[in-house]
Amino acid sequence: MNFNEKVYQLVKKVPKGKVTTYGTIAAKLGNPRWSRQVGWALHANRSNGVPCHRVVDRTGRIAPNFAFDGAEEQRRRLEAEGVKFQDPMHVDSSCIV
Repeated sequence: MNFNEKVYQLVKKVPKGKVTTYGTIAAKLGNPRWSRQVGWALHANRSNGVPCHRVVDRTGRIAPNFAFDGAEEQRRRLEAEGVKFQDPMHVDSSCIV
């Protein structure tokens, strides 16, 4: 299994209504400094079965350039799953796993 596939397998485990961070995924893959590579892997994903919208940065900020249609789309998807926000760009910390 290559790096991207490992990222996708971990992201699939994030439950609806929760988010995780790029750094958390990177740490689970062996190196917390691989956050950027995790982001690249998610950006390269073409499967609807990988809930990439459930990954945020270390401050809980959604991606300004979310791959599917910008931050508004990521926010819409997360809100539809019950994720709460503290402001337009940051999820509530209680939703981060």
